[in-house]
Amino acid sequence: MALNERDNISIVQIIIYVPSLFLALWLAIRHGFGRNAGWYYLIVFSLARIIGAAMQLATISDPTNVSLHTGAIILQTIGLSPLIMVQIALVGRALGSIRKAATSFVTEKRLRLVQVVALVGLILGIVGGTQSGQDYGNTGKYTISNVSQIGMGLTIAAYVLLVFTTIIVAMQLAQIEPGEKRLLLAVGASLPFILVRLAYSAESVFGNNPSFNQLTGDVNIQLGMAVIMEMIVVFIVEGIGMTLKKLPKDIDPPATGHRQRASYQPSWQ
Repeated sequence: MALNERDNISIVQIIIYVPSLFLALWLAIRHGFGRNAGWYYLIVFSLARIIGAAMQLATISDPTNVSLHTGAIILQTIGLSPLIMVQIALVGRALGSIRKAATSFVTEKRLRLVQVVALVGLILGIVGGTQSGQDYGNTGKYTISNVSQIGMGLTIAAYVLLVFTTIIVAMQLAQIEPGEKRLLLAVGASLPFILVRLAYSAESVFGNNPSFNQLTGDVNIQLGMAVIMEMIVVFIVEGIGMTLKKLPKDIDPPATGHRQRASYQPSWQ
């Protein structure tokens, strides 16, 4: 069977995200492999893109397999939350640099709240996508569930909170150590592309435009507003990550880790 446009996009995603996955693993090993270190979410995102693309290609030989179609859709639609959580981790590391010399309105607990909102949005997106897949298998029509809409609402909220948090932390740029200011550069450069990706998902979940349908929508719109936007964000984050110095083992970014300097007292104590 000849390849269609979605299949071609899937091939490109595998070509891009396989090396991206190995680079994310290297960054996690270098800067911290724990779930709360931030790079974990980049690994999750790369895996989701590789597996989702593989499932899409698997439909070539089994085009009537509903599980393959819905699985590919679910994995393609849950990428926003991991990308947002990576940005939160970068802001958290910048905040850790600020807290060595000054206080900040942004605290560890507030950053964790943003992270939780994004994580719950991710979970609800998976649950809602599964429900839509089951309905598609029973009725032959793919519809967006209410759970998916709630999950998207939380993802939008997490993005807005991330923007405000980034602005507040950026106002203390002078207190950030040399070499760490590039963290906010990475986040600031990524946010516009994430916004375009967010707009695509929001329209597909809340709108009625058939061009944004997750199963049968316009492939060119998906390519321009989703696929390419995600790739640019990953390139930015991994590029900056490769230039960051490795923190001492007794220090973790305060918003995403647990170990701190002995002289540091968390804001809630």
